[in-house]
This record gives sequence, structure tokens and C-alpha cells, in this order.
Amino acid sequence: MHTAPTRLVVGITGATGAAYGLSLLRRARALGLQTHLVLTPAGVLNAHHELGLTREQLEAEADHAHAPGDVGACVASGSFATAAMVVAPCSMRTLAAIAHGLGDNLLTRAADVTLKERRRLILMVRETPFNLAHLRNMTAVTEMGGIIFPPLPAFYHHPSSIQAMVDDTVERVLQLAGIEHAAPQAWGGLRKS
Repeated sequence: MHTAPTRLVVGITGATGAAYGLSLLRRARALGLQTHLVLTPAGVLNAHHELGLTREQLEAEADHAHAPGDVGACVASGSFATAAMVVAPCSMRTLAAIAHGLGDNLLTRAADVTLKERRRLILMVRETPFNLAHLRNMTAVTEMGGIIFPPLPAFYHHPSSIQAMVDDTVERVLQLAGIEHAAPQAWGGLRKS
């Protein structure tokens, strides 16, 4: 009996932190997941500025890349089964559109579909400090069943590099998404000296 691969929808927007989206795509591939990427124009600008990558280079990291304006793509329908959707990073504009159910592009439509189908939606929101609109939008998404996951590093593991912090955060996100074999570094308790 043939089983279809586990599908993960990945959104990358213009907030800082393109490294999270790139690492997420690479780790998902290593775990054998089928990835569906929606990369916004601002996400392209940011990935170029932060990582030196073009749209084509970033899209090559995914199994399938969908244009943000292609609202007829497979990920726009609840009948297209996916394990979860992660927006990494998630801008405040994207958060607001998801919180208010706008579905004005493929990324926000796919997020809306994820919520309506009661699948896991994880938003790696990137902004600081938060204003009241940001907080209210995060509350609205949480009340709808989404997970707000600002990518805050865990320093208690004594990471050796920025990439180590990014990778550990991505593992935590994949575990939250219910992906088998995700392996975040577990807290082992304080060491007695």
C-alpha cells in the first residue's frame, strides 16, 4: 500500500528572520516531508538582504513553490490534506490579514484553510516591541486555534552559533506541528555544581 508523503505548507514573509524559513525548508526535506512554499514579494526582498538569495534559489529549497497571487493553487483548498502550516517569519501585516480572515493572497488563504480545517497553524511573528493591534491580532489567531511562536532563542543550551539557535527553534516548531522525528534539544534540568 502506497502512502502519500506528509505535506507541510511554509510561508515566508517580509519580516526579519528569513533564516528560519530557509532552515525549516531544509529540515523538512531531510525529514522526508513534502513542502509547499508561498513566498511573498517582501519575503523575497528580505531573503535577498539577509541571506543573499534570489526567489529562484529559495523556491528551489521547496518541493513545490506557489505564487502569492495564485489563489487557485492546491493549498487554497481544505480538500488538499496537509499536516500543518508554518509562516516563518510572519510579518505583522500577514498576522493582521490572518487574524481578520482576509484571505487576500495565497498565503493568507492557505492559513485560513488551515484554521478552518482545524490543522496546526504556527506563526513565527517577528516584531518588537508589540503595539496593541499586534497583541489583539495574536489573541484573535490564538482564539481561532493558531499558535503564536515568536522565534526566541533558548540560551540555556549554550548555542555555539546563530545557526544553532535557528536550527533548535526550527526543531521546536516542527515538533509543535506534529512532525515525527523532529528533535529539539530537551531541557535536562539544572546541573549541580
